[in-house]
Amino acid sequence: MIKGKDIIVVGLQPWDIKIGSNCKNIAIELSKFNRILYVNPPIDQITLLKNRSEPAIAKRLELIKTKKNLIAVGEKIWNLYPRNIIYSINWLPGNRLFSFFNKINNKKFSEDILESVEKLGFRNYLLFNDSDMLRSYSLIEILKPRFSIYYSRDNLMAVPYWYKHGHVLEPQLMKKSTIVCANSEYLAEIATKYNPHSFYVGQGCDLSQFDNSKKIVIPGDMSHIRRPIIGYIGALLSLRLDLNLLMTICSQKKEWSFVFVGKEDEAFMNSALHQLKNVHFLGLKQESLLADYLNQFDVAINPQIANELTAGNYPRKIDEYLAMGKPVVATATMTMNAFKDYVYLARTSEEYIEFIEKALQENNPDLPQKRIQFAKTHTWENSVEAISRAICLVSPELADIE
Repeated sequence: MIKGKDIIVVGLQPWDIKIGSNCKNIAIELSKFNRILYVNPPIDQITLLKNRSEPAIAKRLELIKTKKNLIAVGEKIWNLYPRNIIYSINWLPGNRLFSFFNKINNKKFSEDILESVEKLGFRNYLLFNDSDMLRSYSLIEILKPRFSIYYSRDNLMAVPYWYKHGHVLEPQLMKKSTIVCANSEYLAEIATKYNPHSFYVGQGCDLSQFDNSKKIVIPGDMSHIRRPIIGYIGALLSLRLDLNLLMTICSQKKEWSFVFVGKEDEAFMNSALHQLKNVHFLGLKQESLLADYLNQFDVAINPQIANELTAGNYPRKIDEYLAMGKPVVATATMTMNAFKDYVYLARTSEEYIEFIEKALQENNPDLPQKRIQFAKTHTWENSVEAISRAICLVSPELADIE
């Protein structure tokens, strides 16, 4: 683990995000041995115009107004709410006009960061960039960090918003960063095309909520559901999940109950799955209750659709499923190869049905414990140690405590 360093962390997600955040978890782990400045994304004009009354935006505006926008959130970690409002420019056509305004945005963003760097007395700092290829594109040149890390955790080029300018900027940003770290082998392979110092660093997960030794509580809205129960927990997004596959297996196996816990997008809400009596949509639940729902599943599934977005996606829900000792059937992807000894990997609806049936018939009492132990190896400590090893491999002098 690198120690005694000053590290600036920028990315796509603010500190007060309501969902899990790789960037935040990595920053917290790094702060055990280093000083961290965690920088929230700046507010852009359109967001300010449309969402001024939302609590998160109102909070930012109040902090900016009172000039109390640098907040200690731990013994060695500070959270910066940038004061400068940036231009909303992703809609701009052509690279030249976009580049002109993006440079202005980067300068505005850097002003806020440098002001806090001076207040905190940061010196010879490292820059960790969690996939912010637009607002943070020029930070290496402006901030002049001693070492820069670009962190890739999703194939954002599969998303039209990011692809528009990102297909040009992200490869350039990877190239000029000292190293690139990725949470999947698929993304590390892509990064290697642009930077030979690209590393697979694994994925951390907070599994404290998923402990099958805790008291079992049966949720009221599951008490009437017939077994066996095949379940999924997470956002129900047609961009990531295979609706056709689900319709096939749910309609063919009417003797199984299928339970979906999570918020649905429009495609899911309008799908024919809602017409099937053996399919149950239970909606979004509090994070603290998810283990209770998962505990009732006989088999957990992750029916991802095979596309560019999911190919390199690390599904943390798999670790959560395994941490509860559950048998899991998931779509086969390059990233899922890391789970092949503990998860059934399916490519078709026929294989999904075959593997779910096999999982239901399992009677090896050692399997749940093996799954639990495997899931516990995916910690943030291990992932950040892998990032540290990559840093020290490229710059051995950073292994020394300063």
